[in-house]
Amino acid sequence: MTSPIRMNKEKIISELKSYLFLTIGLGIGTFGWTAFIIPAKIVGGGLTGIATIIFFLTGLDIGLTALVINIFLILLAIKILGASFGIKTIFGVIIFSGYLSLLRPLFPEPLVTETMMNAIIGAILAGIGAGIVFINGGSTGGVDIIAMIINKYKNISLGRLLLSLDMIIISSSFFLFKSIEQMVYGYMAMAIMAYTVDMVITGRRQTVQFFIFSKKYEEIRHNIIFDANRGLTILNGQGGFSGNDVKVIMVIARKNESSAIFRIVKQIDPDAFITMGNVMGVYGQGFDKIKI
Repeated sequence: MTSPIRMNKEKIISELKSYLFLTIGLGIGTFGWTAFIIPAKIVGGGLTGIATIIFFLTGLDIGLTALVINIFLILLAIKILGASFGIKTIFGVIIFSGYLSLLRPLFPEPLVTETMMNAIIGAILAGIGAGIVFINGGSTGGVDIIAMIINKYKNISLGRLLLSLDMIIISSSFFLFKSIEQMVYGYMAMAIMAYTVDMVITGRRQTVQFFIFSKKYEEIRHNIIFDANRGLTILNGQGGFSGNDVKVIMVIARKNESSAIFRIVKQIDPDAFITMGNVMGVYGQGFDKIKI
């Protein structure tokens, strides 16, 4: 039986690791913004995009602007939504704003000369950073709060609201720079960033489903369980043409475990019939927890 002291110690270590990765993720994301996107005069989406516009209009510090707007939005949300923002959100807001203030002056010019490359590299880094932050339960506030407030009074999905707000922010850059190209680069950066965030969040969770048809199913079953350390289910089936009874092995596994399962089946029965498909979500023991 695990002692309460050990459990508390493990929980503290886990939380410390979480905050460490939050700090790293925020640093990676901020580097993408300050070294590539902002100095290339590209306005991305979100609160950072708003702070960037204000910076180019007034010269006000981006980090300070982001912090002030976030504080205002959080207080407004508490009043309207009664939301209780976790310590990680507050931590994310403060650290991200601090990074912006610290790093932005270090890069008066973008690290690469081509604007498109700045948009691509910066968006990838910003997406990786945001993905790491989301995985560890963090947030940087921003337009997410605005979307939640609007969603309370209007029956519009949060995803559509966030997309609409980002489009408005990026489109407003045309009036700032009088350049359609810069605006298009902003849209491109937003798309790359969103895709990268999805890849970071779902990449480590990608799950596949195997159906294995083999007369040597018992040996395959044994090796998958004890060599690949993966559970499975034996299904009773019947051949549609032959009418013979067959046993079907169903396995749910992480994508990075698929090569081990293929190797086991090939060694035991090279003529086995196998199907493999991606699974959108798997919840339960050994996989993700159900979150409602």
